[in-house]
Amino acid sequence: MPDTKSMDALPEPWMRGPIAGVHTLLAPVLYSFQMAREDLAECTASLPPALLWATPHGLASVGFHILHIAGSTNRLMTYLQGRELDAAQWDAMAAEASPREWSRDQLLAALDQAFGDAEAVIRATDPATLAEPRTVGRKRLPTTVIGLLTHIAEHTQRHVGQAIAAAKLAVVV
Repeated sequence: MPDTKSMDALPEPWMRGPIAGVHTLLAPVLYSFQMAREDLAECTASLPPALLWATPHGLASVGFHILHIAGSTNRLMTYLQGRELDAAQWDAMAAEASPREWSRDQLLAALDQAFGDAEAVIRATDPATLAEPRTVGRKRLPTTVIGLLTHIAEHTQRHVGQAIAAAKLAVVV
């Protein structure tokens, strides 16, 4: 028997139709961001504030995953634009693992800001540049614009899944 609750919910972002003004090869990253926003809002909605930073069974906290998604999106977008990370970005990356006194609202706002900034860059990306080379990290490892966009989307979803698992475990541990 079908789950009637899920039938009333919106379909996943990628099933809601094209995004006006966005090339179909760029849209999947925007769909990933919207799905992350929704999934993280849902999985943290009933999570007590103290459990945002819990590390059940030694796993990374929900707070870490949300900050890491925001920070990594920022850093990967820097590489997408053909630039290198600055000192503030390196410092922010080092600080991601440190528990903070950030509330759920602050975490989700930071995530939304990072996604909003990234979305502006993605919307301005010329699809003709997708095969252009880019480099990543201190070792300047090779990739392409489409490679970075794909990684941004899949990396986001990987950490969303880990945040959901951490939220569920934090409540039962």
